[in-house]
Amino acid sequence: LIDECLYKTQKFIVRRWLLDEQKRVDGRGMDDMTDFRRTAEVINKVCPDVVAVQELDSVTGRSGGKDVLREIAGLTLMHHIYAPAIDYDGGKYGIGMLSKEKPLGYRYLSLPGREEARALLVVEFEKYIYCCTHLSLTEEDRMLSLPVIRQVAASANKPFFIAGDMNAHPDSEFIRQLKNDFVILTDMEKPTFPADKPDETLDYIAAYVKDTVAFTRTSSRVWEEPAASDHRPIFTDTTLPVPGSSPKIRSPTLCSLFVAKVDSTDG
Repeated sequence: LIDECLYKTQKFIVRRWLLDEQKRVDGRGMDDMTDFRRTAEVINKVCPDVVAVQELDSVTGRSGGKDVLREIAGLTLMHHIYAPAIDYDGGKYGIGMLSKEKPLGYRYLSLPGREEARALLVVEFEKYIYCCTHLSLTEEDRMLSLPVIRQVAASANKPFFIAGDMNAHPDSEFIRQLKNDFVILTDMEKPTFPADKPDETLDYIAAYVKDTVAFTRTSSRVWEEPAASDHRPIFTDTTLPVPGSSPKIRSPTLCSLFVAKVDSTDG
């Protein structure tokens, strides 16, 4: 699978996926069933290189003491990194990332959130930096988060991508301001929430504009999955250049996925 996904026709594929894992972070889907295998099957079908995951419980009472991201990582054979945002029910609640490639390093920062604390997870890989976030329900908090995101992106020395449930519509002031510094890679006209009958776009994968010459988006899609989460997963394929390679050799492609929520509260 790795050879098929990462090096198909001499391309380095980084498929970025955003997965919002549900309004209850114990792994339950829209049908109120807890099934980590279902979430893993969705990820395995897409075969992403990187997955940004939202609303994750880690060893909480409501998750039955299970580390939800670790459970999914084991079923997808991917590396996992967890960033707690708050203490909850005897454990932690936050965001995370899955990846085929072992990260070189990571850090996470706190972001404003009056209904609950928010976080930004920054993970460095060999050829790029990928971030995951889940922003506040409040526009003022989202606007206060923007300078932090900009600063982290500006300091990057590699192509920089961010994925997350931004809790903001395409015509919001936050998204308008975000587009001054980032190119939205996913289709903003395709709704992502609620998963069963989506009519709102809240989830995005974006790239820092400084790096637009360093990649080409080759495809993006909202995955038709109505039950595994309350948001639909989104993914994009992005072609990255190979330093020193011949123009006749096709460049690497990054395939990433965003999965919004493995289950949580009302955010």
